Amino acid sequence: MTLDVSVIATSSLGDRSYLASDGRVAIVVDPQRDIDRVLYLAGAKGVRITHVVETHIHNDYVSGGLELARITGAQYLVAAADTVEFDRTPVSDGDTVPVSDTMRLRVLGTPGHTFHHLSYVLDERDGGWTPAGVFTGGSLLFGTTGRTDLLGQQYAHELAHHQHASARKLADLLPDGAQVWPTHGFGSFCSASQADAPESTIGREKEANPVLRLAADRFVTETLAGLDAYPAYYAHMGVANAAGPAPVDLTPVARADADELRRRIAAGEWVVDLRHRKAYATSHLAGTVSLGLDGPMSTWLGWLIDWGVPVTFLAQTPEQVADAQRELVRIGIDRPAAQATGEPEQWAGDPAQLREMPVADFPALAAAQAGKTPAGLPEPQVVLDVRMTNEWKAGHIDGAVHVPLPDVPKRLADIPAGTIWVHCGSGYRATAAASLLANAGRDVVLIDDAYARAAEAGVRMAPAA
Repeated sequence: MTLDVSVIATSSLGDRSYLASDGRVAIVVDPQRDIDRVLYLAGAKGVRITHVVETHIHNDYVSGGLELARITGAQYLVAAADTVEFDRTPVSDGDTVPVSDTMRLRVLGTPGHTFHHLSYVLDERDGGWTPAGVFTGGSLLFGTTGRTDLLGQQYAHELAHHQHASARKLADLLPDGAQVWPTHGFGSFCSASQADAPESTIGREKEANPVLRLAADRFVTETLAGLDAYPAYYAHMGVANAAGPAPVDLTPVARADADELRRRIAAGEWVVDLRHRKAYATSHLAGTVSLGLDGPMSTWLGWLIDWGVPVTFLAQTPEQVADAQRELVRIGIDRPAAQATGEPEQWAGDPAQLREMPVADFPALAAAQAGKTPAGLPEPQVVLDVRMTNEWKAGHIDGAVHVPLPDVPKRLADIPAGTIWVHCGSGYRATAAASLLANAGRDVVLIDDAYARAAEAGVRMAPAA
């Protein structure tokens, strides 16, 4: 392939955008809202962006497509059938979009993830036109497909049938060697399951993807049965994208001193500690929530908060705050209320405002189950599993209480009295949950360990269902 296709990954949201060029001009597919990354890449390659395309009205992030098209003067391709509040170049199934002498796009209707979802075949001229690959958005993904319930459960079954037909359409129209370039599948909750490879082709998907191996009814049944909850903030993304997102403001936000931080916490605002969970457990400001930058901070924050509640960031460096700002604008939280950098002692002012969090691992839990709680740790009266429902169904600790992390703020009363030992799959979500529980006055111990180690550590597991 003489065309160059570059991936612009947003690993924190599990998505990919693309810049495809022939060395002179370029198209951009499904850009995230922080378009400076795209502009930098185009500049580094010395190419001019002439077309920005959307595969669908996104549900998991705010698009940067409208602003990117405005800044570059590019045509902005959006499905003609989608109702939007801005000028665009409407495209539909069967349209061909010339880009240059050596590059063109063919538009294919591939409903399923949404009703008006489009895929774009990238053709290159080599004597005649040859398909190099296809940008599939939330349609055909690596080893899976986009989920079909984001527009409401009432449409999930119908859209799942559309998704099956659309995947078959792509497989029938394109050669086995054509590359598949999806937007979702790398951790995004827009995906029915997660990618099983870093790259793929139509031929590989024919061999590996259930949508191309199962009959329609079985695919629909299995897909719908496997869907778990998705982030609450998704309800705001489609609305923002149809309206036309405003440009982002990534300039530094105001600094808060210790008194202001205490006032914000007392007012019920969210003050989020971006440090690694081990640092948080060692020492943190009372009333804060742990959501480290080393994990999908924006996904969990956007899911947990009441939309519109002010957010303040605590971090060791200004660069970490800037990274967090960038993460949040992608999901439509445009400006943090305040920020503070440094160490917990500076944020607290008064040492009495500092807290520690006891930390254990699964061998310690196994010992406690055997009546030998390690010295220095309180006996577990409740074991709380904050993983998602599908994870719980696949296996869990005997006697554990299950409350998925997104439900913790609203289900505090459902968690039995006593000291809580809380775990997840790795420790990241458990730390967030433990901080919320501690802020509610509960005694907690964080199990900072990989769940895969629980059984081998001797923890009693529930019998298989």
